[in-house]
Amino acid sequence: MIENNHVLQFQELISAGSDTTTSTIEWAMAELLRNKGAMHKLQAELTSKIGENDILTESNITELPYLAACVKETLRIHPPTPFLIPRRAPETCKIMDYTIPKNSRLFVNVWAIGRNSNTWEDALSFRPERFLDSNVDFRGQDFEFIPFGAGRRICPGLPFARQEVHLILASLIHHFEWSLPNGEDPMQIDMKEKFGVTLQKEKSLLVVPM
Repeated sequence: MIENNHVLQFQELISAGSDTTTSTIEWAMAELLRNKGAMHKLQAELTSKIGENDILTESNITELPYLAACVKETLRIHPPTPFLIPRRAPETCKIMDYTIPKNSRLFVNVWAIGRNSNTWEDALSFRPERFLDSNVDFRGQDFEFIPFGAGRRICPGLPFARQEVHLILASLIHHFEWSLPNGEDPMQIDMKEKFGVTLQKEKSLLVVPM
């Protein structure tokens, strides 16, 4: 039998993985609806690489660079967890001009890092093209872009999330045309954020598939 604390750990793992995945896809859909140019480029890539009627599979993901760029840009502006899992300084250390006392609890503000205008040109705009012909990735080696963390405590669900977010988002875009209810203007989509353990839209996205 599985002990109660192990059951809770499994539940937390599944909840954390599903919540952040669905939130990322929702943000990506909202950004693509608001940016018709990016939406059309992604649709064209999917039609070109997959075909109009073919079913998308995991093996197709590596053939879709613009899809990867759209996911990266979504994770940059809307990281699943705005603050990484807290760290602790095992010893007193000095970083730049700051002294970090021993046992200090540290929070990494990934949300602010991804929107830093000193690092990202036109930082608040959704521009997937910035990741085309770029080696910047979210695997923890590029510290200006660490939505999943870095080092030994990088998110263990990264490989799963990478596959699922790309696959689900591409399937939604490839097989449906999307619009807002009652012909509403996509530029009026409420993009306000609700901060918590995960970063969610304050007002859920409501769209109509065709």
